[in-house]
Amino acid sequence: MSSRDASPSAITPTGTISQTNDRRRVAVATVVGTTVEWYDFFIYAQAAGLVFATVFFGPLNEDYPGLAQIISFVTVGISFLFRPLGAFLAGHFGDKIGRRPMLVLTLILMGVATTLVGFLPTYAQIGAAAPILLILLRVLQGISAGGEWGGAVLMAVEHAPKPRRGLFGAFPQIGVPIGLLLASGVNGIMAAIAPGDAFLEWGWRVPFFLSIVLIIVGYWVRRRVEESPVFEEIAARKEQVSVPVARLFARFTPLVLLAALVFVGNNAVGYMTTGGYIQGYATNPEGPLGFERGPILWAVAASSLTWLVSTFAAGVISDRIGRRNTFIIGWLVQGVFVVTLFPLVNSGSLGLLALGIVLLGLGLGFTYGAQSSWYAELFPASVRYSGVSIAYAIGSIFGGAFAPTIAQWIQTTTGSSTNVMFYLLGVTVISLIATLLLRDRKGIDLSPANEDQQAKHIYAWQK
Repeated sequence: MSSRDASPSAITPTGTISQTNDRRRVAVATVVGTTVEWYDFFIYAQAAGLVFATVFFGPLNEDYPGLAQIISFVTVGISFLFRPLGAFLAGHFGDKIGRRPMLVLTLILMGVATTLVGFLPTYAQIGAAAPILLILLRVLQGISAGGEWGGAVLMAVEHAPKPRRGLFGAFPQIGVPIGLLLASGVNGIMAAIAPGDAFLEWGWRVPFFLSIVLIIVGYWVRRRVEESPVFEEIAARKEQVSVPVARLFARFTPLVLLAALVFVGNNAVGYMTTGGYIQGYATNPEGPLGFERGPILWAVAASSLTWLVSTFAAGVISDRIGRRNTFIIGWLVQGVFVVTLFPLVNSGSLGLLALGIVLLGLGLGFTYGAQSSWYAELFPASVRYSGVSIAYAIGSIFGGAFAPTIAQWIQTTTGSSTNVMFYLLGVTVISLIATLLLRDRKGIDLSPANEDQQAKHIYAWQK
């Protein structure tokens, strides 16, 4: 028996925490770590929309105008193809040796890859080697992101008191809009400090260099967090599965696919801003708007605030009305604001553009805040890390991976942002349907002792 087991403040097998300090430490660690991971991820995506087409892929425009921007967005999507690899690796070892070690490793990998992007020479300096190195570092970011999210949400949800899993699960979720806020804010500051050509020459690199400071902070915070009580119980019972991924797909393939589809709509729509599409569309000097970079980056930062608040609210509300009902409301709200997005963006008014993406953030929050608690409650304990990580990774491939590229292609080939709206509305409907096919499992016992019950009554058609 460990000292934790003997302590009167120990975490019980049901996953509750009796001491306020322990709860705060878990909440802070998941928020800080997820914020750092997604700050790194988003500064790349924003740079892809703002500068990479020029500094890494510029020669492509000589024969095919607009191709450089499309390829720049493709590099954003390439990383998603490697998220499943990160999810498989982190899920396998997270279900075998624990959630906490994987969180530390993924954080370090993301930080190293991001910092190195800031040091890369441009195409003009070393030719084709520059975009090749850029893509390799983006692949490492994808592997890290694929493994990080599952560990963060399980640390939050498995530590949480049963009636407050939605609240605790919202903490790693709000790290995503905070990461977007930081990325947009830092890029906005650099656009003011180094305007015009200076931003292209060196200003874009500074946000990547700052990553190393955030990684040090995130590493220190995550090292102080105790292992998940659910995994400690699995280890104590010696019930680790030898190949968790194999068991997952042998028994729960339909669940993995449906859970992935639940994420598609949020991820695709979210990557209109997090993937840099709106930034590139609004600032393109040859496009219909031609805004300066700085104001658009600050508008995106403002939208991240509404996304943050609505994400946290969705987690709290889901503890009252259930995860499934919260998602259904979210899809309806998101659908409405998808329809209003481009009319407001295309108005030519910076204020209306900002309003459009700020309102979109409300829908994104309500289709994201309850995801971590619902995912954790859907998968049995022995394959939970693998299940939530792989479902999330697959959903991101079919959702946000190439959403900016698809949107750019639709806009370029049809000349109409209305068609982009139909694409975004379509993926929102797909996720609504997937949501309706799954059961709400609010309050289910997450401990390995209840594994048999966790494997039953998952789908809406089951009695």
